[in-house]
Amino acid sequence: MASEGIEIRNLYKIFGPKGGDYVEAVKGGMSKADLNEKHGHVLGLNDINISMPGGKIQVVMGLSGSGKSTLIRHINRLIDPTAGEVLYQGQDVCKMTDAELQNFRRHKTAMVFQKFALLPHRTVLKNTVYGLEVQGVDSAEAQKRAEQWITRVGLEGFEDHFPNQLSGGMQQRVGLARALTNDADILLMDEAFSALDPLIRMDMQTVLLDIQEELQKTVVFITHDLDEALRLGDRIAILRDGAVIQQGTGQEIVLNPADEYISDFVRDVNRGRIIEVDTIMKSADAPKDALIISSGSMLEDAAKKLSESGALNANIVDATGKPLGSITIHDTIEAMVTPSTH
Repeated sequence: MASEGIEIRNLYKIFGPKGGDYVEAVKGGMSKADLNEKHGHVLGLNDINISMPGGKIQVVMGLSGSGKSTLIRHINRLIDPTAGEVLYQGQDVCKMTDAELQNFRRHKTAMVFQKFALLPHRTVLKNTVYGLEVQGVDSAEAQKRAEQWITRVGLEGFEDHFPNQLSGGMQQRVGLARALTNDADILLMDEAFSALDPLIRMDMQTVLLDIQEELQKTVVFITHDLDEALRLGDRIAILRDGAVIQQGTGQEIVLNPADEYISDFVRDVNRGRIIEVDTIMKSADAPKDALIISSGSMLEDAAKKLSESGALNANIVDATGKPLGSITIHDTIEAMVTPSTH
C-alpha cells in the first residue's frame, strides 16, 4: 500500500544564534546576502511549501548552497526549523517530543547517504541488519529480512564481505538494502548516487525505480543533476538560495520554465524522453490504418515506433483502447527539438 505524503508548510531555517529574530525581516523581503552582511546570520530555507506525494518519488534539486540538503534534514528533524511545519500522518514532526521523534526516526524513516555511511567493522549482512537491531527485532527475523534485501539489490554472495572489499556502487547497494530492510514508509536519499561513476549511477537509478514500482515508498531524493531528477522524479522542486523557484512534473518544468534560471537548467534536456505524446496530439483522428500508440508514451518512443513502421501518423489511445487524438511523425520530431507551442 502506498505511503502517505509529506506536507512542508512555510518552512524557514535561519542559521545563527538569534535566527528567530529575523524571520519577519526575511518575510518582509530581506535577502540572503543582506541577512548575512548586516546580521551575521545565514538564510538556509526561505518559506518552503511543498506537497510531497505519498508513494511517489519527490526530487529536490539545485546547485550547491541552494538548501536542498538542509531541507531533507528537516523531514526527520536532524535540523530544527526556525519556523514552519513538516506534517506526516497529521502530526508536525517539528513539534514531536523526544520519544515521538525517536520512534518516527526508527520506524517511519530511513536514510541513504552520498558517502554510504557504512560501519567499516561490520560485514554487508551486519550493516544491513543494523536498523533492525536498533528497533529490537528478533535476530533470526532481522537476518531473514536483511538477506532478502541483499539479494534484491544484487549482492547475494557478498553477505560476509566488509565495506572496504566492495566497489562504490556495491557499497551504495548495501546502504539501500539497509534502508529497505527497515521497511520505513519514508526513504530519504541525500545525493545518494552522486559519488558514483556515471554507468554505475544509471544502474542504481534503475534499481531504485524497479524497487519503487514494487514498494511505492514515499521517497525524497536530493540531487544537483537535472537528468537524474527528470529520470527519477514523479515531481520535482528546484531550489535556489533556499527558496523554491519552481515545482511540478518533469514535463511541466521542461515545457514551462518559470524563469531564465530554470530555462538555463533545461536548455539541453533530451525533450523526447520527457514530453508525452498527449502534449502534442491533435483532436482529429489519424487514418484507420495508422499506428496505435498508448497515451503517456514519450515522444522518443513514439518517434521510434513511427520510424520503424514507416507510418506517418498514429492514433493515441487510452488503456481501454479508446482513441484520444492523433500525432504525425513531423510534429513528433519537431516537438523533440524545439519548444512546444501546445
